[in-house]
Amino acid sequence: MTTAREIMTPQAYTVSDSASLVEAATLMRDHGVGALPVVSSDGALTGIITDRDIVVSGVAASHDVGAVAVGTVTQGIVSTVSPDEDVDRVVRVMGDQQIKRLVVVEGHEILGMISESDLARTVEEDKIVDFVKQVYGRS
Repeated sequence: MTTAREIMTPQAYTVSDSASLVEAATLMRDHGVGALPVVSSDGALTGIITDRDIVVSGVAASHDVGAVAVGTVTQGIVSTVSPDEDVDRVVRVMGDQQIKRLVVVEGHEILGMISESDLARTVEEDKIVDFVKQVYGRS
């Protein structure tokens, strides 16, 4: 059985919900990622922000991205799995929820993230096809 721990990208970089969109974008650029888990001042996972969120909710909305806090554009809903979760369930969760990134947590500690590229590198082709149909095939 392959687990989430085996396919995740470890070392998930996080951003504070009070950080600006510019700070989040800078972290994404510096670490070569397109999404960051968002944490509150006490370290609790409160959401996830993507590069698309920054563009749509910040730049395209003509906001001052240096003044807008990350927490104001995240939806506060973030899906997680444990590191010991079976990869079949990981694919099912991501497909059912039409999400491209999944945070791996143990207790309250963020261990890593699973992205579609992690799936593509490690999951059987037929499961990837099903995932892609679920995420991109719905209207």
